[in-house]
Amino acid sequence: MNNTMLLDCTLRDGGYINDWKFGHDNLVSIFERLVDANLDIIEIGFLDERRPFDIDRSIMPDTDSVEKIYGMLDRKRTMVVGMIDYGTCGTEHIKPCEESFLDGIRVIFKKHLREQAFAFCKELKDKGYKVFAQLVSVTSYDDDEMMDAIRLANEVDPYAVSMVDTYGLMHQNNLLHYFHLLDQHLHQEIGLGYHAHNNFQMGYANCIAMLNNRIERPMIVDGSIYGMGKSAGNAPLELIAMYMNNALGKHYHVSQILEAVDANISQFYRPATWGYNMFYYIAASNDCHPEYVAHLMNKRTLSIKSINEILKKLQGEKKLLYDEEYIEELYVAYQKNEVNDEADRKRLGQVLAGQDILLIGPGMTVKTQRERIEEHIREHAPIVISINYVPEGIKPDYIFLSNAKRYVQLATRLSQEKYALIATSNVTGTNDEAFDYVFNFSTLMDPEAKIVDNSLVMLLKALVSVGCKKVTLAGFDGYSAETSNYYNVEMEYDFAKNMAAYLNDYTSGFLAQLRGKMEVVFLTDSRYRQ
Repeated sequence: MNNTMLLDCTLRDGGYINDWKFGHDNLVSIFERLVDANLDIIEIGFLDERRPFDIDRSIMPDTDSVEKIYGMLDRKRTMVVGMIDYGTCGTEHIKPCEESFLDGIRVIFKKHLREQAFAFCKELKDKGYKVFAQLVSVTSYDDDEMMDAIRLANEVDPYAVSMVDTYGLMHQNNLLHYFHLLDQHLHQEIGLGYHAHNNFQMGYANCIAMLNNRIERPMIVDGSIYGMGKSAGNAPLELIAMYMNNALGKHYHVSQILEAVDANISQFYRPATWGYNMFYYIAASNDCHPEYVAHLMNKRTLSIKSINEILKKLQGEKKLLYDEEYIEELYVAYQKNEVNDEADRKRLGQVLAGQDILLIGPGMTVKTQRERIEEHIREHAPIVISINYVPEGIKPDYIFLSNAKRYVQLATRLSQEKYALIATSNVTGTNDEAFDYVFNFSTLMDPEAKIVDNSLVMLLKALVSVGCKKVTLAGFDGYSAETSNYYNVEMEYDFAKNMAAYLNDYTSGFLAQLRGKMEVVFLTDSRYRQ
């Protein structure tokens, strides 16, 4: 199988982990080890006119910069290529191949840009480069679109066309479907490549499935050292090299790749960490852009079940083209989960009528100003309502649940200790009788706010709606960007620190609007202004 080739993309795809700042010594060392490992093709980084030259980085504005970093190195028989994300580096920054250290250029592009991108590939080919057309998110192509891409490729005759599994969605059945479609219809001299991502841990297995096909055209598989790469990472280069040595009679020096893992790559793993994890699995299992998962998980209000249910509502092209407004609309629509709460409002109003009510939040003052809280409870015997948690050492009469994720974490304890529960309709109980009172989420949320489901604001709205005229607050400290905002650090939200000033101003503004409807008394210190 002398027509099979192994391409390393560590210095390009791995750069997403460290902003391409490997350091000059590492760039040189990695390149030389890959050459000594007998790699067929080495991708030395991105060409991107928007980035200034930095001798420590493998993202470069032009081909002259490639020369400055790698020009003195001995490539031996290895093909050296760079990559351009179509639209980020014009041909005016690309010298003719005979004046460049590069032998080839890989061009990545989304399917809606394929016509313009193939025209750009032709311009690079005319400059003498071996050109690789990289079909981004190949699983988004239907057969007609793929046949159109093949038509465009046959007009240009690039060195290779590669299937890029951008979001790691491929299993062997759809990989081989695209593989055979391309193999049957591309001009015979055009190579066929595959670039894996490891969301489903299928990168290595898919490379083997492709390499086991006996075809006449050149066949190229990508890997990166230790799987270093964007999101879930890539197929590990050392594993593919080992397989190709054993099964295909290749002669890659795997020990050199392992030396690179130890000496050059492991230092980047600890701070960043790439590879298979639940986050990228969720994205791949829903055939969607990972940013959708990030947006929903960063809410810290949703169970994994709920996240999956929202992601299944993504439609068409939107699934892989991230749209923040679109996913926020789906989130809000999902949370509403309309119920008829009239009876529950009436019942709760009767229970709370004329009572002293103490709301307990999770701020640090629950611990640092505990004596104030305990004294208030002894003197006033209030009805205690905590929000989305069970406070340590204080037994609440009710727990208000507006956060589905927190409910899942508390569910076992709640069922064992038998608290009375007031929930918003977005929280799904473990059975039909899980909650004592359920309030419509849609009537308590604020669609105009940056955080539509502020739990304190929602509870105060609920209490106003049932006729409560006064509440006392403890443990609602407001937010700080510098210090911990929760007495239990595991409850901390990263976004809360980033939005501390906004959250304080928003809540203070809401409390000001309550004047005349409800008296709010702070028992413990708070940043919220009234």
